[in-house]
Amino acid sequence: MESSEFGAAVRRLRDRVAPETVGVRVGGRRRASGLRREELAGLAGISADYLTRLEQGRARTPSAQVVESLARALRVSDAERDLLYRYAGHAAPGRDVVPTRITPSVQRLLDRLDHTPVVVYDATWTLLVANAPYDALMGETSTWRGIERNAVWRHVVGPGTRAVHTPREQAEFETGLVADLRLTASRYPADRSLRRLVGELRALSPRFAELWDSGNADPGQETSKHKVIEHPAVGRITLDCDTLVVAGDDVRIMVYTAEPDTEDAERLALAVVLGTQSMGALRAREHFPGS
Repeated sequence: MESSEFGAAVRRLRDRVAPETVGVRVGGRRRASGLRREELAGLAGISADYLTRLEQGRARTPSAQVVESLARALRVSDAERDLLYRYAGHAAPGRDVVPTRITPSVQRLLDRLDHTPVVVYDATWTLLVANAPYDALMGETSTWRGIERNAVWRHVVGPGTRAVHTPREQAEFETGLVADLRLTASRYPADRSLRRLVGELRALSPRFAELWDSGNADPGQETSKHKVIEHPAVGRITLDCDTLVVAGDDVRIMVYTAEPDTEDAERLALAVVLGTQSMGALRAREHFPGS
């Protein structure tokens, strides 16, 4: 397959997508009938420069993760997704690989929650997509790359999140995450990326190695709990965090809400507004440095 086929296909698909259908707000006059490069790059979590090189055929070996991110951002059909994988020189993921596909039905659910903080993870707890209210609440995720996008790494090895835990809660949370990852590994024993993730986590963290070697495979049954978020602008917010597991697609959707007419609801609304404005201003400076 010619290396230029992938870039040409992405360009055709990008021109076909109406910005409003993927949550991109438009205003004023636009020369592009579909998505602009920087808009697609932002949705896919890659740089606009890299997307330019892909479309022009100057970047020839996109990873499977990049292909999946672009397919998800473009909301392509299953057949078009498989074709993108072929153009990039990869086999489309089969049933023995952890699914990273956000189906149209799940995407419609996310679209209807566009004013509510929502994040979606695959079965390895690797972040697939976070909406703007989530980034406003928890901090922007679009710059995370590789293992930084994995919640097990972030909580057991990395810097954590804005969620506040007591030492006991943190220990229980880590135990549950690792146990759930062990269950995922048992369901997808042929997934090489998952094996690499486990190996990397073991090398990075004695705590992870201890939990993994314990053999615990009980992540707990709690799918709704209170979370305390330490927001830098509005202070502490106590929220309900519901985790919805889409069994057929093996993805986890985490939704953050506050009880109506409470101080926490007011703080959540303010955090979303302030965070969205801040990220919008930052992105505007990135695209128009002189502004």
